[in-house]
Amino acid sequence: MSMEKSSVTRMHTNYMKQYDAYVERQKLRKKRLYRRLVFFSIIAVLAIGSMTVYHLKQRSLHAEKQEQYEELQEELASLQHTESNLTEEISLLKNEEYILEIARSNYFFSKEGELIFKIPDEEPSY
Repeated sequence: MSMEKSSVTRMHTNYMKQYDAYVERQKLRKKRLYRRLVFFSIIAVLAIGSMTVYHLKQRSLHAEKQEQYEELQEELASLQHTESNLTEEISLLKNEEYILEIARSNYFFSKEGELIFKIPDEEPSY
């Protein structure tokens, strides 16, 4: 039907010119509206995409920091245990009896008139 030529003649009056101008303005408005919608939806997609990327980077950074924090907590616990052991050893080394006991057992230091015999810990092979 659109291919066939219309047998109705178009009138060239002021009303028809105004109506044609109105229709043309409506088409342009609609075209501009679509352009604005596309433009703002592209901006919205870019904003949401960039926020998503930022969020994912922050999550990975947080996971790394959490892992590092846990490792440091373990290291701190180990160092505190070592410190308590060393503090205990310092307090023992202030005791003269303890120092003499170490000297006797490790360096064969003896009291007056005392003989030290070293007994092997292993069983003889014969």
